[in-house]
Amino acid sequence: MVELFFALVALSLTTYVILDGFDFGAGALHLHVAKTDGERRQVLAAIGPYWDGNEVWLLASGGMLLVAFPKVLAAGLSGFYLAIFLLLWMLILRGIAIEFRSHFGAPLWRTFWDTAFCAASAALSILFGAALGNILRGVPLAADGWFSLALFTDFSARPPVGILDWYTVLVAVFSWAALTAHGAAFLAWKTDGPVHDRARATGRRLFVVVAVLWPLVTVATHVVHPAFFTGFASRPVAWFAAALALGGIGVASVGIRGARPLAPFLGSCAFLGGLLAATAAGLFPVLLRSASDPAASITAYAAANDAAGLRTALSWLALGLPLAIAYLAVVFRMHRGKAVAAGNGEGY
Repeated sequence: MVELFFALVALSLTTYVILDGFDFGAGALHLHVAKTDGERRQVLAAIGPYWDGNEVWLLASGGMLLVAFPKVLAAGLSGFYLAIFLLLWMLILRGIAIEFRSHFGAPLWRTFWDTAFCAASAALSILFGAALGNILRGVPLAADGWFSLALFTDFSARPPVGILDWYTVLVAVFSWAALTAHGAAFLAWKTDGPVHDRARATGRRLFVVVAVLWPLVTVATHVVHPAFFTGFASRPVAWFAAALALGGIGVASVGIRGARPLAPFLGSCAFLGGLLAATAAGLFPVLLRSASDPAASITAYAAANDAAGLRTALSWLALGLPLAIAYLAVVFRMHRGKAVAAGNGEGY
């Protein structure tokens, strides 16, 4: 049961990154690929039916952690206090910017909210990457399972560690590049005209950057967490996920140059999904790694709820998960085809 919930949490977080990731990427590219008000409304029309529904998967991930691994959620919320508040403020700012930018037709008003949307989306890509870097590198867990993090210490990735160091910054840059490329592939699929052309050209360059950064991040991960790769040999899931990521980046890099716009987006989905699945397989059973003493790390087995609680949570999950998947399928089905910018004063 513990292994199942570890996999379900990993699956939920991966789904969130893939789905909200194209929102972040499209937002980060908003000012670059869309030059006129009509083009910017086209970008918002492309992500408009999805962005708020995509965030449900983040809530679902937090809910699963609460019912399955409450100790990890409690330690993480307190330890990443500053980072979580930054994430929340950026999520709020992004949502407000999407909803407010078309309330008035004044150019200054719309430019302000477009800039806020772009900045918040880029910041979220970076913040989530830094969070992943902290999980891989480890945090200063005390013997009682609690920790606190300064914003930075000496940038060495050695104890005492902070939120930012050379490794977490590298992972954050990689995350920004991967999610922005993901957003470019989505826009190339869902838009036409100048936005499509600019998104496609930008995606070609970004997927090259992602392909270059991935090996660098892999080597850096081995440096800061040598034990991470030791379990790969005995975990076929990790090898399959890594192969999926490799195939995905190949399809995305080649497909963005071709005439089938859906192929690079699916390839990018496979890359992100495979990468995060391989990461989860490499970390298992550790949920929070101690940077100074691996024995103090919090594992899924130590942090899990009791068997009765897990069974109850699984029964509710069996009801909610199919509904969420069905909603996602219906929304993509309803909004198939190219996005069309709403008329002035209508929608986004």
